Amino acid sequence: MIEKNRWLMALSAVGVHICIGSVYAWSVYVKPIQAQLNWTLTDVTISFSIAIFFLGLSAALMGKFVEKNGPKVSALIAASLFGLGTAGSGLAIMMESKLLLYFFYGVLGGCGLGIGYISPVSTLVKWFPDKRGMATGLAIMGFGFASAIWGPTIKILIGSVGIAGTFFILGITYFIVMFLSALYLESPEKDYMPEKFKKKVEEGKKKIKKDLASLGLNDAVKTPRFYGLWIMLFINVTCGIAIIGVASPLLQEVVGISAIAAAAAVGLMGIFNGAGRIVWASLSDYLTRPVVYIIFFFTQSIAFYMLPSISDIVIFQFVLYFIMSCYGGGFASIPAYIGDIFGTKELGAIHGYILTAWAAAGLVGPLIISIVKDMTGSYSQTLYVFAGFFVIALVVSIFMLINIKSIQKKKSL
Repeated sequence: MIEKNRWLMALSAVGVHICIGSVYAWSVYVKPIQAQLNWTLTDVTISFSIAIFFLGLSAALMGKFVEKNGPKVSALIAASLFGLGTAGSGLAIMMESKLLLYFFYGVLGGCGLGIGYISPVSTLVKWFPDKRGMATGLAIMGFGFASAIWGPTIKILIGSVGIAGTFFILGITYFIVMFLSALYLESPEKDYMPEKFKKKVEEGKKKIKKDLASLGLNDAVKTPRFYGLWIMLFINVTCGIAIIGVASPLLQEVVGISAIAAAAAVGLMGIFNGAGRIVWASLSDYLTRPVVYIIFFFTQSIAFYMLPSISDIVIFQFVLYFIMSCYGGGFASIPAYIGDIFGTKELGAIHGYILTAWAAAGLVGPLIISIVKDMTGSYSQTLYVFAGFFVIALVVSIFMLINIKSIQKKKSL
């Protein structure tokens, strides 16, 4: 058997994530589909909502399948579903069928998204016992940056080959990239350690950080730590999605800048979202995951509370981009956190269940914004609500740290 290179393994994971992350570029399709088929905004947006819902559902239901059959088989299935879902969307546009679009892009594409998201991540945690956060951050960074690559590509293709043609071309492209990436994916042997790290451990220069426990999914969901992680991800994503959704009107309302300048600022938010995934996840390898999440929630509770009163455009944008980096970092650090407290035995399955927080947040975040906006007539007031959410998340993250320390102390006695 040829020994696999763990950095090529990470690159393969990025290959999968950079394709499925194109879902974040869905907004580029919205106006062209509306104009061509005379559909309402709701008609078109439902496709995206179904895809995100099935992402969470398939990640939860297929987690055990991923662990049992390995990353290669799972990622190949993800490539087939996501490729077919995207190409099939072209057929739906040609036939002018909303139901077909919901089925191909929403159901099939969404299932490809969920399986593709968890397949490589749990594998990377096993390949990088010395750099768990950095490795998972690298893959999930690909998901965050994807819209910057596919957004302009989709716009150019629609202009030259039409909407249906764009879906056909990208469906084939996604399938090829994901298929080739999946072929390299493989779990390492049990208790794998890279040679340099292994040598340093043997020489006493490095210590292996032992996982808090080695639990399967059924046992993990019985612990308060599982629900702590779920709540933390749910609040981080709810508030992050909310700020993404209202960033443009918020910048215009609070700081008074033009719509064009606000659009440019929103574009930059995507870069900080992607960069935050690798930066924060890498930092978590040194600061530890519990400490990084405490930093996330402490700083963001202050940031959300301060935003409505900041009138300086530079400071406002600085705070906004910081929030975006924490949003991305929260996603990227979760898989490594799961590995730390539950071990890698069924990491993919546990990660899949935790990701249901993403699906729930996608529904709750925009709903809270619309309710508070209707009640107060201001986007600014929604930020105070989310600042309160972050205080709750901060309390949960502190309890997580206390609980982990308590268990570590008992184990050392």
